[in-house]
Amino acid sequence: MDVVELLPRLHLLRFPVGQAYLWHDPETGASTLVDAGPPGSGRPIADALTALGRSPSSVRRVVLTHFHEDHVGGAAEFAGLSGAEVLAHRLDAPVIRGELPGPPPVFEEWERPIHAAAARLLPDGPPVPPGEVTELSDGDVLDFGGGAEVVHVPGHTNGSIALHLPSHGVLFTGDAVAATPGTGAVVLGVFNLDRDRAVVSFRRLAALDARTVCFGHGDPVIADAARTLRESADTYGPPR
Repeated sequence: MDVVELLPRLHLLRFPVGQAYLWHDPETGASTLVDAGPPGSGRPIADALTALGRSPSSVRRVVLTHFHEDHVGGAAEFAGLSGAEVLAHRLDAPVIRGELPGPPPVFEEWERPIHAAAARLLPDGPPVPPGEVTELSDGDVLDFGGGAEVVHVPGHTNGSIALHLPSHGVLFTGDAVAATPGTGAVVLGVFNLDRDRAVVSFRRLAALDARTVCFGHGDPVIADAARTLRESADTYGPPR
């Protein structure tokens, strides 16, 4: 796992598949983890915090953007190590808790080989579910980053969320939006349950005032991000 400082308060945690983000509020000494990587990531995340000079117990919450295993796989392990609360949208929380199966994506044909290649990098077997998951709804405001607004962005999954920190101009998109490897082009996220809803959600995020945008996959945009999102969202036509 690679750790990259994006801003003094913000670190990127990059895994073989996907990535998570660590936000720190120096005023309170508390941190928040956005997504938790694939299964087996809990201990590496805790070790990364130690290397940054912070205790794993400084992380008060783990906010999961959706139920896919490359985002939730380390949540139970890390919560056990840190005591952090695990949060997710109310529509994805039952899947994360292991109470319901997650609906599979509706693949575009060109997505199938990409998904197969990514799946080979993930550990075998489903992730261990967290013991408890606090349920979130659109418009909730979480107590970090000067007030983190929960933005429901269905399409990738029914309960996908983004987090917007208006006080800092930071937006975490989960897999609603992505950046392509190599080119860094900002695009609609792949492996969606409902592509038309995903496009609507992309446009909602593009309307927000964000200077820094952090994706579930691909390099973040750390300058003039709102313009970049709008220009990309405008390339997607009306629902098919």
